[in-house]
Formats: sequence, C-alpha cells, structure tokens
Amino acid sequence: MADQNQKTDLEKPLLISTSDEKFTREEIVEETKTQLFLAFPMMFVNLLLSLIQNISVMFVGHVGELALSGASMATSFASVTGFSLLVGMACALDTYCGQSHGAKQYHLLGIHMQRAMLVLLVVSIPLAGIWAAAGDILQLLGQDPAIAAEAGVYARYMIPSIFPFALLQCQFRFLQTQNNVVPMMLTSGFTTLLHIPICWILISKVGMGSRGAALANGVSYLTNDLFLILYITLSPSCRHTWKGFRKEALEDVAKFVWLAIPSAIMVCLEIWSYEIMVIVSGLLPNPTLETSVLSITLNTNNMIYMIPLGLGSAISVRVSNELGAGRPRRARLAVLMSTFMVVLESAAAVAVIIVGRKIWGYCFSSKEEVVSYVSEMMIFVAIANIADGVLSVLNGIARGCGWQKIGAVVNLAAFYIVGIPLGGALAFLCHLGGKGLWTGIVAAIFVQTIFLSIITIKTDWDAEARKAKLRVFDSKIIPDNIVP
Repeated sequence: MADQNQKTDLEKPLLISTSDEKFTREEIVEETKTQLFLAFPMMFVNLLLSLIQNISVMFVGHVGELALSGASMATSFASVTGFSLLVGMACALDTYCGQSHGAKQYHLLGIHMQRAMLVLLVVSIPLAGIWAAAGDILQLLGQDPAIAAEAGVYARYMIPSIFPFALLQCQFRFLQTQNNVVPMMLTSGFTTLLHIPICWILISKVGMGSRGAALANGVSYLTNDLFLILYITLSPSCRHTWKGFRKEALEDVAKFVWLAIPSAIMVCLEIWSYEIMVIVSGLLPNPTLETSVLSITLNTNNMIYMIPLGLGSAISVRVSNELGAGRPRRARLAVLMSTFMVVLESAAAVAVIIVGRKIWGYCFSSKEEVVSYVSEMMIFVAIANIADGVLSVLNGIARGCGWQKIGAVVNLAAFYIVGIPLGGALAFLCHLGGKGLWTGIVAAIFVQTIFLSIITIKTDWDAEARKAKLRVFDSKIIPDNIVP
C-alpha cells in the first residue's frame, strides 16, 4: 500500500508550469519578503560564525607578529584540511532536507540530519590527526620553520573545535531548510559575544597566549551546539521534523555520501584555492608580512562574503523547497529576485570597502607597514566583491537543485586552470607578490560566475522539479505524509 501511495505521489502532475513566464506584482512582493525573512538572519549567522575565528586571530595579533603569522597560517591550514570539507559535505543537506521539506516529507529532515552528523563525525577523526601534524606538514611544504612551528601549536589546540563544528553545520542546515532561522541567529549572536571574554580569559588570565585563542574556538562552537540541541529537541516548531534518534539514519549512508562528496569538492576547491594562496605567500620575500596581510585580506573578504551568502542560503532553501513541492515557476521567480537583490548588496559592499580600507588594518595590527599594505590589498577585495555576491546566489541555486557535480567541475576549471596558475605567474615571475596572488583570485571568481550564470540561464525548471520528486521519494524510508 505504501508503495502504491509513493507511486501515486511520483505520478502527480506539476502544480505550475514555467510556460507562463509572467509574474504578478503580488508574487514578486511575496517572494521578496520570503527571501529577506530568510536572508537577513542567515547573513547574521554566517557573519557571526566567521567572526569567531577572526576574533581569535585579532586577539593573537596583539600578542606578537610571529604569533599572528602562526595563527593566520594555522587558521588557513585548518580551513583547507578540515572546516571546508565539513562545510561542503553538510551542504548535501541543502538538497536533501530542502526538497524533502518542500515535498512535505517532514520526518525525513531529522533522519537526513542524523545521517549527516554520523558521517561528518567519522570524517572528523582523521582530520584531527592531520591537524596534530600541522607543524611538520607546513615545514615539508617549505614554510618558514618558526612560523610553521607556531602554526603547529595553534592547530593542535584547535582540534577540539572540529567535532562541534561538524555538528553545528548539520544543525544549521536542518533548521534553515525548514525556514526556521531566527533561533540560529540568536544562538550565534550570544555565542559570538561570549567568545570575546572566553578569548580574553584563556589568553590573558589563564596565560595560554595564542593557544588560548585556538582553544576558545572549540568552546564557542560547543556552546552554540548545546543551545541548538535544546531548541531542536524541546521546541514545538521542530515536532514534525525531529522524531528522536531513528535507526533509519544508518540506512542509505552511501546515498548521502554520493552527494556529499561532490558537494564537498565543490566547496573545497574554492576554499582551498584561497588558502593555498596564503600558504604560497609564505614562499615570497618577506614571508611574515605577506602571509599576515594576505590572510587578513582573505579573512576580511570571507567575512564580507557572509552577507551575500545569506541570500545564497535563502535561495538554496527557496529553490529546493519549491522544486520539492513541484512548483518550478516559483523556483524561477526566486532565482530572479535573489539575483536582483544581491546585485544591490554587492554595490553597497564595494563602496564600504573602498571607504574603510585605510583604517581596517588597525583591527589586526598597530604596525604602519601592515596597515598600509592591507589598505592597498583591500582594492582587490573590492573588485572581487563585484562578482562574489552574484556567485553566492549561483552557488545557492546549485545546492538547491543538487548540481554539486556540475559546481565541482566549474570550480576546478575556474580556480585551478585559471586562478592559481595566473596568480602564481604574476606573483613570482612578474614579481607582484601578494597583489599578483590576489589578481589570480579575482580572475577565478569572474570565470566561475560567468560559467554558473550560463548554466542557470539555460536551466529547464520543469525537469528540475521532476528530478526533485524522484530524489525525495527514492528512499527506503516509507513516507509518513505528515502535514503540520
């Protein structure tokens, strides 16, 4: 009987066809409100989450220049070898949870989250081993021995942060795909505020120095985890999506991994390219200055990117929900509105970067040499943000549709065929240093944006809605058809 019901669901016609291309004023206003309701909290969540590591690095920057270089190098190393992989794998939930929620298979969201938690925790174990050997690995890569040793110590004290970070990524996507984003904003805000005194206590009062800043990351991530665990298990708003621990989470693990791996590759290829540039900067003349400034500007760019990433998260939810519900026309409207809004945001971001570029360096260092170089490099951050905002939306569309494999190929071409080779040539052969590395990054971002734009424009949204239904119901778990 369950099989017959499942077959009937699959054979239902799409509710709305994209053949009617006109959108009413009411539809546009409604879609805009919906996306802003999702995007604004997610902007704050993404920004606050990125601030935790930046705050730690800021504290270390006032300990000493070597400590700053080591912390910057370790943060980049941790991003390349751990955080980016976990973020990428968790992005598979954007597809699974988002489309399941749109199809009203609410109980599947909790099962998908449990499955993702299990996979990510297992993956975190070998990653922790890599962090433990960070100092030796960096020396083998040709980094300055003193900076590598300092980075190795910082990375070891960051190991406790990898496990709560993995759980946090799963919880975030579980909540955001069901349009429940305000609790995430509140817990992230409280955790970030709490992170400041935690850093101060561990660095100054306990006397741990830069090690205390690294350890504070884990304490803050764990605090955020605990708040969200309490909310998910106790809040009535999650009563249909969280049914407790289910043995079904141990099934279809391979199916989740099959999407999580290209999802991780898609995210990692981009993040790795940025962090590879930081590691390469350690091979330039005056590596201490180059590494510190490039890391500061890349972290700044990442922090600014958290704002349009809120719109990227919103469009991922909207596209996955609408495709899962069989409404391809509304999915297309969501794409158009998010693109329009992010273009406006990018213009504002570029203006703010240019105006504040001469004073931003003082947040990280009191040395005039560092502050002046940061001011020059912020021009590249401004240029990158012209395309970065649109790119965040395009990546969100890809996650919502389940295009992670396509995204991985595009990122490979943009960053590893164009960006990194160009940046390396300009930095070492043309002697442009860190400015050459940044030029390569900017070129990669524009190439990536162009390719993903072409793919999105040519999308058949009716076909994507059919694929979404197949993905939701192609499961060993019998749908409950729970409607709140």
